[in-house]
Amino acid sequence: MFTLGATLSQQVNPDWRTYIMIGAYFLILLVIGWYGYKKATGNVSEYMLGGRSIGPYVTALSAGASDMSGWMIMGLPGEVYTTGLSAAWLAIGLTLGAYINYIVVAPRLRVYTEQAGDAITLPDFFRNRLADHSNLIKIISGGIIVVFFTLYTHAGMVSGGKLFKSAFGLDYHWGLILISVIVIAYTFFGGYLAVSLTDFFQGVIMLIAMVMVPIVALLKLNGLDTFDQVTDLKPTNLDLFKGTTFIGIISFFAWGLGYFGQPHIIVRFMSIKSVKQLRTARRFGIGWMAISLIGAVFVGLIGIAFVQDKGVELKDPETLFILMGQILFHPLVGGFLLAAILAAIMSTISSQLLVTSSSLTEDFYKLIRGEDAAKKREKEFLLVGRLSVLVVACISIAIAWSPNDTILNLVGNAWAGFGAAFGPLVVMSLYWKGLSRTGAISGMLSGAVVVILWIVFVKPLGEVNDFFNLYEIIPGIIASVLVTIIVSKMTKKPDIDVHKDMEKVKETINTEMHS
Repeated sequence: MFTLGATLSQQVNPDWRTYIMIGAYFLILLVIGWYGYKKATGNVSEYMLGGRSIGPYVTALSAGASDMSGWMIMGLPGEVYTTGLSAAWLAIGLTLGAYINYIVVAPRLRVYTEQAGDAITLPDFFRNRLADHSNLIKIISGGIIVVFFTLYTHAGMVSGGKLFKSAFGLDYHWGLILISVIVIAYTFFGGYLAVSLTDFFQGVIMLIAMVMVPIVALLKLNGLDTFDQVTDLKPTNLDLFKGTTFIGIISFFAWGLGYFGQPHIIVRFMSIKSVKQLRTARRFGIGWMAISLIGAVFVGLIGIAFVQDKGVELKDPETLFILMGQILFHPLVGGFLLAAILAAIMSTISSQLLVTSSSLTEDFYKLIRGEDAAKKREKEFLLVGRLSVLVVACISIAIAWSPNDTILNLVGNAWAGFGAAFGPLVVMSLYWKGLSRTGAISGMLSGAVVVILWIVFVKPLGEVNDFFNLYEIIPGIIASVLVTIIVSKMTKKPDIDVHKDMEKVKETINTEMHS
């Protein structure tokens, strides 16, 4: 989701054992990348989507790790530390949204994308689903993915550079280069399989870290009595409904709406081996997510008492996890915790790089070269896919070289932008027979535009009335849904039998689920 945007001001002062742990972590990632290169990069489908043969556990943790990013380990604890337990509405909304996404979107998207011309990107699916022979929807949606994910990727690289600067005293630019080279290496060579396997590995690291830190902190403080100290410091700290406003709670809760439109997350549903395995993936993935988010909330709450008890200065709430890891643990374990932060950041960067590369290859290069060329020249398209990873990464590094807080703040709203632009379109394309190409394009653009307008012109009015602080994904989705429905009813429907296609999708799902 969010990448770490704030400057990390807390120094870790690592010793040689910390460096050994980080080095071992990077080595494992490169080995996984090599394994992915040897096993599953024979054609474009394998490189971009793992040949639709990924298992449920890898699917679940890959989706979770690419989703949470540094936000879960850094951002959420910092928000809870500042606001109190009311920030947990964000975790509740995300968990509920992810669960509904598994139920509503995952099964149909897995079957329908394969049935609709074996589409391996969202823009390709939209084109095939709506019989858009002009390719207009494919170009527009592909363009949105390429532009926003390039900016989104650069934010992750900035996060990595700043983390190395804060944690190791390394020059920002060297940190930026180091984290970029590692991510590019395993993504460039290993493709989707390597990204998914590294996400699984990184998801395990993140889970261990989010369980270990709050438990050890409690044991080092006053056990469960620590929460009494947290309440004494500020009575609203443990109140789920106080410390924020009604609009604030709705906005936190609305984060879950964004899941339906995140290309780097829902592509995981397209890659799983079978629909039947989605049930296992859902249980495992939501379990991982719930435990990890609860751990993040407890890090924030316990951190309130921890900072006071240790008499330390916390200049930036987002560095709370780093501070607790530095004080509580042996340097070797501290290195593991830093690896957890890197895992959160890098898992998102690699997923975004691959989705952007997929869009450049499938949604643009294939249009230039033609469908026939794609079938005959697999190696050429595979090379283009790899080169696209490199090109996007280089552009992101160039943007990140001189970090701009304004850009980072705008990129932080990409979750809302993707959720409003693609979320309603994904759901309607899977369930509504009346969707038209013009309606889909109009709704997609209106959702993105409303999000941008709300951020630029409406949110500054939040000081006048709290309503204007409403999270921009809500008006964006409302606009997208209304425009899509109205325009679709007024325009020509696809010249294909959508009803028959949807019935076939339902029949396939039922057959696989009961096989």
